[in-house]
Amino acid sequence: MCLTQVLCTTCGSNQVRPFGYSTHDVPRYYCCNDKCEIKTFMLEYRYKACEPGVKEKIIDMAINGSGIRDTSKVLGISKTTVIKTLKKKKAVW
Repeated sequence: MCLTQVLCTTCGSNQVRPFGYSTHDVPRYYCCNDKCEIKTFMLEYRYKACEPGVKEKIIDMAINGSGIRDTSKVLGISKTTVIKTLKKKKAVW
């Protein structure tokens, strides 16, 4: 029997418990740390845009002059997702 330790992807805590499965039979986990911003997470995401840090990469690429098509191709996500993410974020520049 092999056990793997699951750490929270946001805070790095090991206070994690199982929280069921997604619709695609991927296990979900719940972080029991009170200071953690995101309580539920998965270790594997079916769509890359749901992974932590992708939204920040979209914004960084937009600030550095990459177009929508370039960003979607490099990150492997939809052009529509890039547009929606940029519309949701407030301008910081």
